[in-house]
Amino acid sequence: MSPRERNLLLFFAAAGFLVLNLLGFGFLKSKRAELDRKLDAAEQKLATAESFQANAEKVGEEIQWLTDHEPAPVASQDALTKIQQFCEAEANNAGLTIKSQKPMDTDTTEGRHYHRAKIQFNIVGKEQNLYQWLDQINDPANFRIATQLRLTPDAKDDTLIDCTATIDQWFVPATQ
Repeated sequence: MSPRERNLLLFFAAAGFLVLNLLGFGFLKSKRAELDRKLDAAEQKLATAESFQANAEKVGEEIQWLTDHEPAPVASQDALTKIQQFCEAEANNAGLTIKSQKPMDTDTTEGRHYHRAKIQFNIVGKEQNLYQWLDQINDPANFRIATQLRLTPDAKDDTLIDCTATIDQWFVPATQ
């Protein structure tokens, strides 16, 4: 082999080595970027899982309370009737006068575990009696609360208060 062929062979070997190094470096760089993306995704999943675990520990007592106090499933109309009867009885016990009551549309959004029966009362009575009634109505343990209140002085008697209250009762719908 002549020195010229040897130099040409060395040149091609060096060029091939250089090209292989550049291709290998590009391949390693892309693999490194892919591994970095996977590492970032794994770290993000870990952070999310740790956040869920921390939240689960925080609300664990609340979840346990819900499982202990969950009401029996009832039909929508039965829940509305029950809340109406309860509110009427408590208003009579508190010495209030019911001017009107209006059942409202029941919130039966598909996919939700709890539905909500609503009724609006227009009641007149003394301030202390009204507060006693509201105290009996608002009972989170029974999934019941007054969500909207409007208190105004009675137009005819200054010692009385007109109250318009929307009472909500959450319930588990009966399966069909």
